[in-house]
Amino acid sequence: MARRELTEASDELARRAPELAPIVAAHGPCDMSRGRPRRTHFAELARAICHQQLAGAAARSIHGRFEALFDGNPSPEAVLAVPEDALRAAGLSAAKTASIRDLAGHVVAGSVALARIGRRSDDQIVEELTQVRGIGRWTAEMFLIFQLGRLDVWPVDDFGVRKGYARVHRLAEPPTARELGSLGDRYRPYRSIAAWYCWRVADDQLPG
Repeated sequence: MARRELTEASDELARRAPELAPIVAAHGPCDMSRGRPRRTHFAELARAICHQQLAGAAARSIHGRFEALFDGNPSPEAVLAVPEDALRAAGLSAAKTASIRDLAGHVVAGSVALARIGRRSDDQIVEELTQVRGIGRWTAEMFLIFQLGRLDVWPVDDFGVRKGYARVHRLAEPPTARELGSLGDRYRPYRSIAAWYCWRVADDQLPG
């Protein structure tokens, strides 16, 4: 997504939601690409699976060894051609090995059409990606925000967003996922931008 578009969206959100204005001023325009190298859609989803339920350093180490098997450019066909033992030797658990291979199988079969996925709506993409073992709604939403640059995603299951929202609005406790759903309506059509600022307020860092 173009930096100019993100800057304009951040400024518009600050005008429409005054509680965010000082946060936008403090952190500057939203930058969804900060510290995130550009990868193919398949490689980014494989990275997300590698990082699930692991601390940052351990996840990065395992993901680095995984990518090294493919000279830094994993593809569905290459993943399916590599023995499972090689993936396990890189540090992937049995579950993550199965998930990445399942993703590769779906892509090769065409049931997850990554080459055309950008043409689909957010809901269609979530439905398509969550066919894959190990990819839930949260992972699909992070893909929408950070890989596809979708502006109006509201990841209510993310605790960092809920925590940041509570701090912005001076709430004693973070809202539940169910409560947060309607609370984000005021930020349409820039809920992804609002989520980004909630992350910044929560702990001054982005997920992943």
